[in-house]
Amino acid sequence: MAVDSRVDLLSERAVLMRASLQKSQTITDNVVSILGSFDSRLSALETAMRPTQIRTHAIRKAHENIDKTLKAAEVILSQFDLLRQAETKVLKGPHEDLESYLEAIAQLRKIIRYFSSNKSFKSSDGVLNHANSLLAKAQSKLEEEFKQLLVSYSKAVEPDRLFECLPNSLRPSLDGDGGGKSSMPHGGHHNDDSDTAAYTLPVLIPSRVLPLLHDLAQQMVQAGHQQLLLQIYRETRSFVLEESLKKLGVEKLSKEDVQRMQWEVLEAKIGNWIHFMRIAVKLLFAGERQVCDQIFRGFDSLSDQCFAEVTVSSVSMLLSFGDAIARSKRSPEKLFVLLDMYEIMRELHTEIETIFKGKACLEIRDSAMGLTKRLAQTSQETFGDFEEAVEKDATKTAVLDGTVHPLTSYVINYVKFLFDYQATLKQLFLEFGNGDDSNSQLASVTMRIMQALQNNLDGKSKQYRDPALTHLFLMNNIHYMVRSVRRSEAKDLLGDDWVQRHRRIVQQHANQYKRVAWTKILQSSSAQGLTSSGGGSVEGGNSSGVSRGLLKERFKMFNMQFDELHQRQSQWTVPDTELRESLRLAVAEVLLPAYRSFLKRFGPLVESGKNPNKYIKYTAEDLERLLGELFEGKSMNEPRR
Repeated sequence: MAVDSRVDLLSERAVLMRASLQKSQTITDNVVSILGSFDSRLSALETAMRPTQIRTHAIRKAHENIDKTLKAAEVILSQFDLLRQAETKVLKGPHEDLESYLEAIAQLRKIIRYFSSNKSFKSSDGVLNHANSLLAKAQSKLEEEFKQLLVSYSKAVEPDRLFECLPNSLRPSLDGDGGGKSSMPHGGHHNDDSDTAAYTLPVLIPSRVLPLLHDLAQQMVQAGHQQLLLQIYRETRSFVLEESLKKLGVEKLSKEDVQRMQWEVLEAKIGNWIHFMRIAVKLLFAGERQVCDQIFRGFDSLSDQCFAEVTVSSVSMLLSFGDAIARSKRSPEKLFVLLDMYEIMRELHTEIETIFKGKACLEIRDSAMGLTKRLAQTSQETFGDFEEAVEKDATKTAVLDGTVHPLTSYVINYVKFLFDYQATLKQLFLEFGNGDDSNSQLASVTMRIMQALQNNLDGKSKQYRDPALTHLFLMNNIHYMVRSVRRSEAKDLLGDDWVQRHRRIVQQHANQYKRVAWTKILQSSSAQGLTSSGGGSVEGGNSSGVSRGLLKERFKMFNMQFDELHQRQSQWTVPDTELRESLRLAVAEVLLPAYRSFLKRFGPLVESGKNPNKYIKYTAEDLERLLGELFEGKSMNEPRR
C-alpha cells in the first residue's frame, strides 16, 4: 500500500516535469524567433548607417588636417617673426649691444636651417636668400666691429710703461744732465734670481675688451672666415709690436752695418740689445701670448698660428742683430759681450719654448736656438783665439822703465773677467768639451793663457840691452801675475802650487837683477886687487901698504858707477810698493855693509891727503838715502831729492 502511493507520487511529478519542459521549449522557440527578427533588423540598420559613418570619418580627418595646417602655418609665421626681429638687430649693428647682436646671428642660422629642411614651402627659397643675405651682412658688420675694436685698443707700448714692469735693478736710470733721457743699465751679466718674481706683464689690451674680441673671433671662425680673422689680427698686432720695439730703441742692423761700427758704439748697442731681448720676451711677447690665447680661446691651433705670424717680424728684427754679432769678425774684446749674449739667450730659453709653443712657432724656436748655438760656438772660438793671440802678440809697445807691460795687465784683467763668467764658461765646456770635468778644463785653459803670456814676456824682455833691466821687467810682470791671481778666484782654480812656483820665479829674477846690476860696483868697494907700493896685495886688516893713488882711483870708480846706476835705475819702475821696498832693501843689504867696511878701512888714507871730498863723495847714509830713490820711474831731468 505504501509502495503504490510512492509510485503514484513519482508519476505525478513526471507528468509535471514533462509539462514544464514542453512549456520551456515553446518559450525557447519564441525567443529564437524574436532574436532572428532582431538580427535582420540590425543588419538593415547597419546598412542604413554606413554612409553617415563615412561622412563622420571624413569630417574628423578634415579637422585633423586643418589643425596640422594651422600649426605648421603658426610655426612658419613664428619663423617670419623671428626673422623680422633678427633683421632689426642686424640693421642696428653690433656696437651698442653685442650680446643681442650675436643672439640675432644665432637665430638667423636656426631660421636658415629650418627653411633648408622644409623645402616644400613654396616661398622657402626666397626666405632662405633673404636670411643668408642678412647673415652675410651681419657677419660683415661683425668683422668690421672686430677690426675696429682691435685697432682702437692696439697701441704701441711706451718704453716708460715697459720699464715700470721690470725689476728695480733692471730699470734704466735718468742721465745726470737733467734732460730726463733714460739709459739702459750697463752690460747684460745679470744672474739675480730674486728679481724673477718682480716682472709684471704690461696690459696690452684692457681685460674688459678681451671677452668681446673672443666672441667676435668665435663668430668669424664659425662662419669659416678664419683666414680673414688671421689677416686682421696679424696686420694690427704685428705693427703694434714692431712699433713698441722701435720706441724702445731696437734697430734692424745687418752684418755689414755691424762691421762698420766702431767698437765703443757696438759694445753699447750690444748691452742695449741684451736688455731689449729680456723686455721683448718676458714682457711684450709674453703679454701678446696671453692676449692671443684669450681672444682665440678654444681654437689652439689658430691661436698658435696667429701668435707666430704676429711675432715673427719682431723676433727676426731682434735675432738678426745677435746673428750679425755672432757672425762678425772675431776679436778678444768681443768675448765678454758674446758671453753676455749667450747668457741672456740661455736665460730666456725656457720662456721662449713656453711662449712660442705649438707647431706654428717651430721656426721661431729653431731660430732662437740657432742663435744660442752660434753665440756659444763663436764664444768658444774667440776664447781659443785669445790664447793664441797672447802667445803671438807682437806689439812694439815700449816699456822703457821695465814696469808691468800693457799686455800683462790686459791679459790678467781679461782672466779676472773670465771668472765672472765661470758658470757660463763651464756650460760652454760641457757643450763643446771632450767630456772632462768643466772645472779642470777651465783651469787648464787659464794655465795655458798664463803660460802663453809668460812666453810672450820672455820674448819682449830680450828687447832690453841692459840684462839687469831684463830681469827687472820679468820680475815686475810675473809678480803682477802672481799678486793678481792671489787676489782673485783664479787662485782656487790654479792652486797654491802655481802661486808658489811663480813666486820663486819672481825671486829668481830679483836675485839675477841684483847680481847683474850690482856685481861690478861691489867689486869696486872691495879690497880685492888693491896692491902695496912694493907690489904685494893688501891682506887682513892692514892697509898701510896700499897705494893712495890706487885707492883714489877705486873711490872715483865707485862714485862714477853709483852715479850711473842711480841715474839709470831711478828711471826704472817697480810699481808694487812692497816689491819695490823689498828690492831696495836687498840692494842695501849687499851694498851698504861692503861700502861701510871699505870706507872705514881705506877712507882715512884718502882723507889724510889733498881734496878728500873729491874722492869720498858719499857717506853710507847718503847711499842709503839715494837707494831709496830707485825704481820711482823719474824722468832724466827730474832733480834729485
